[in-house]
Amino acid sequence: MNAAIVAHDPDRQLLPFRESMLAMLGVAFVAMLVALDQTIVGTALPRIVSELKGFDLYAWVATSYMLASVITIPIFGRLGDLYGRKPFLIAAIVLFTVASIFCGMANNMLFLVLARGAQGIGGGILIGTVFATVADLFPDPQLRLRWLVFVSTAFGLANIVGPTLGGILTQSGGWRLVFFVNVPVGVVSLLFVYFYLPHTRHPRKAGPVRLDWLGALVLAVTFGALQLLIEWFPKEGLSTTTYVLGAIVGVCAVTLVFWEKRMGDPIVPIDMLFDPKLMALFAMSILGGFALFSLVFYVPLLFQGGYAMSPHDSGMLITPLLLGTTVGSVLNNRIVTRIRRANPIMYVGFAMFALACLYLVQLTGTEPHLVWMSCMAISGLGLGLVAANLTIFSQQIVSRENLGAATALLQSLRTFGGMLGTVMTGALLGHLYTSGVHRSLDSYQANQWFKSFASPELLVDRAEQAALIMRLVSAGQAGDAMMKSARDTLVTSIHIGLGLAAIAAVIGLCLAWFVPPVRVDHARAVVPGT
Repeated sequence: MNAAIVAHDPDRQLLPFRESMLAMLGVAFVAMLVALDQTIVGTALPRIVSELKGFDLYAWVATSYMLASVITIPIFGRLGDLYGRKPFLIAAIVLFTVASIFCGMANNMLFLVLARGAQGIGGGILIGTVFATVADLFPDPQLRLRWLVFVSTAFGLANIVGPTLGGILTQSGGWRLVFFVNVPVGVVSLLFVYFYLPHTRHPRKAGPVRLDWLGALVLAVTFGALQLLIEWFPKEGLSTTTYVLGAIVGVCAVTLVFWEKRMGDPIVPIDMLFDPKLMALFAMSILGGFALFSLVFYVPLLFQGGYAMSPHDSGMLITPLLLGTTVGSVLNNRIVTRIRRANPIMYVGFAMFALACLYLVQLTGTEPHLVWMSCMAISGLGLGLVAANLTIFSQQIVSRENLGAATALLQSLRTFGGMLGTVMTGALLGHLYTSGVHRSLDSYQANQWFKSFASPELLVDRAEQAALIMRLVSAGQAGDAMMKSARDTLVTSIHIGLGLAAIAAVIGLCLAWFVPPVRVDHARAVVPGT
């Protein structure tokens, strides 16, 4: 009898256990849909760019998705607070699934980039609402953590399966299958959310709601110009183009800050963004996203292009990274309520990731696969500890009516960090690779062959490599040696990118010092001043 009463207690959980389970299955499938897409594409990306050509758009396949997500996450996090989350979840699942079909039908890189942008809109809505939905269903912090383990497990299963499945599908049936596989998962998610997730709405102030569409537009222009600036600066240096882009970024950023302070329901809650209790968490979210996505999208290129591995082997070696992330999140949720202060877990997480990245840079590709898998697992475990606590800490510190906005802002900044990591690593990689190939061809007195080596996509396509080596040998050049030099250049370039990820983790480790002490108990976090 008491259990039945507790099950219906709105201060602990919104629904009885059976209804809660069915609703959370829908949330779990949504989490799987997002996680599967994030991890499965990275493994297939080297083969995609090899077939569709256009390595200059390599990073854009990832960042167009992230850029769209960054814009939509805060918008729909706020709209979910105002109008309830279920209608937006349903619309996002449909959009994401349809966009996945268009991604699989792409016949050039530009079409794929545009389709990924549409997919990112759906993904952003999902990310901006799915975690806040758990908080809506389970107001009690400890009970919420138990159900977050359920969601984390589903997210983790998709993470674990994603890289290997991406490799298998790419190698056996072609890269288009990595997008079509989203369709059945999307259909199942839609059915569960539609039939079992309740439409909850929080009380809000009377009066009309002004949606911050101008803020969204300025935010999109700011991030888009910033991405172009980061990508073009290594190629053009201080030029008219980069000066104009820099000016656009600066003016839009200042405009955004002043405009958002005037809005009642801003897309970017400036007061929350600069809250001393939350600033360090938001900065660490950016750095965590920077580090994670740098690995997810460029380590497969390292394996397939630098070390000539198959997509399947590459997926197998990436899997421990996502497995470690999942294990870290689950492990954290088990221990965070059992210790007096949860903050030290942040130090451990960032330190593990930084050390693993630095060790990865020292590897040469001849080591046993177990060594690579161990490094990837340790780095993932560290990021899992960090990511779980970022969400838990923010939801404990803010008031209940701001849960959606805080969670959405945190996820948005993580995605923004991933966008920065992907585009900065890609720009640096492209510049270093081009410079290295020029130097290598100079040493062979073969600069006339630069066009053939200009893009790393050559190093993924073995048939194209063999044909080029035959042409080089016929022309009296050392074809095998020149190809090996190109591979070594790519490896060195990606290693420097991994170094950037390690630096991001070290900065995150330092910022963890500024997070206020948090203890997760039955009621609220123990935070000074609350």
